Formats: sequence, C-alpha cells, structure tokens
Amino acid sequence: MRMLNQNPAAAYRRVALEARIEASGGADLTRICLEEALGALGQALIVLERSEQDRQGVRAMSSAGHPPLVRAQSILLWLARSVAPEHPLGASLKAFYGGLAAQIGAQILQPDARRIEEIRSDIRDLLEAAG
Repeated sequence: MRMLNQNPAAAYRRVALEARIEASGGADLTRICLEEALGALGQALIVLERSEQDRQGVRAMSSAGHPPLVRAQSILLWLARSVAPEHPLGASLKAFYGGLAAQIGAQILQPDARRIEEIRSDIRDLLEAAG
C-alpha cells in the first residue's frame, strides 16, 4: 500500500494496464505489449534528452534510463518466447522480436537516441501493419 501512496499516477496506470490485459485476447495482448515497449523506449529517450541537457551524459542515462530499456527488452523477449509454434509466421516473428530485444540490450550500456528512435519506429510500423 505504501507504493500506492508514493506515486498514485503510476498506480493508476498499472491498474488500467492490468484491466486491459485481463480483458484481452491473444492479438490484443500482443498489441498491448508492443505499445508498452514503445512507451518504455519513449521514456528512455526522455531520460537521455534530460541527461544531455543537464550535461551529465551517459552516466545519468545508465542509472535513470536503465529501467525503461530493460522493461522494453523484457517485453520483446517475452513476445519472442510466446509466439505460438503453429503460427505461420512464427520463425519470422521470433527473429523479429528477438532482434529488437538484442538491439535494445545494446542501448543499455551505450545509449544512442537515434538508434532508440529507429527501434521505436520499427515497433510503430508493426503496430500500424497490424491495424
């Protein structure tokens, strides 16, 4: 309960996300995961921009930006592992999600805003193609 008192906005977002997950089916769950990964990468970009403005460079990103990058990477790894074996595009989806997860992992130690934005663009393109 203490966590709810410290950041009510985050608690509200978490409850809203959990409600969406509970009410979703397979395709919707994939969309939710991709949207969450996209949001986490956006958070990482904000932290990186702020750290550059504060002239603290990569050290600030490494500490504050690390959690959103790890979150995005974890989501994509989960998606890669959860592709149904019988899915006609299963191998391609596993390779795509796994590749994005690896690219995000490379950003954890040496973040590059341009590269993170490219990854976000790939995820955005997938979401648009899915409708």
